Amino acid sequence: MRTAGALLRHELRLLASLALWLTRRTRVTDGGRAFGYTRGQGAMTAGLVFVCVIESLCMSVLLRDWPRTHHVVLTLDVYTVLFLLGLHAATVVRPHVLEPDALRVRRGAQVDLRIPLAQVESVRRELRMTHTPADGELALPVGSQTTVTLRLAEPVAHFTFLGRRREVSTVRFHADDADALVNTLRPLVEEVRRARTVPSTSPGPPA
Repeated sequence: MRTAGALLRHELRLLASLALWLTRRTRVTDGGRAFGYTRGQGAMTAGLVFVCVIESLCMSVLLRDWPRTHHVVLTLDVYTVLFLLGLHAATVVRPHVLEPDALRVRRGAQVDLRIPLAQVESVRRELRMTHTPADGELALPVGSQTTVTLRLAEPVAHFTFLGRRREVSTVRFHADDADALVNTLRPLVEEVRRARTVPSTSPGPPA
């Protein structure tokens, strides 16, 4: 039941993302700054959709004498095209978002991890092409690469696709403009760190 529920929620998010994409809207909170991670994927998605359309046309010709089978295959083909478009739309309308007090790291409709800036120990621009699974580490590559690495002072809870809880203290993800994200995030993290370490002022003598 848990797996079925997770799949249903994912399908609904894809449909919602497709609607947002068609209306040119994004899931960005007020006061947040968006950082995309889908540059270059549009052509690949278009290519896959084109292949699916050609395959559907070929099957229509081959199954023209079996209308019931043709209807079933056509339904599956249409669903596949919508699924591919939904996957692409989810990555476009759900970018990373830098909020005043947190960074939301996303990957399509599957991951939306909110990291308070107060828990960020360091942030750096780091290109990685390979990612070996490790305890306490979350890697969200796009095109097999990540470009930003966050080290956290305290772990944050990440829930997997099926709802399993993981504590992560290192987050690696991709951003199209990684330099801009790092250069914008680092001063905010340092400002939060300074605010934490400023000693409280002593009250003056009683009047």
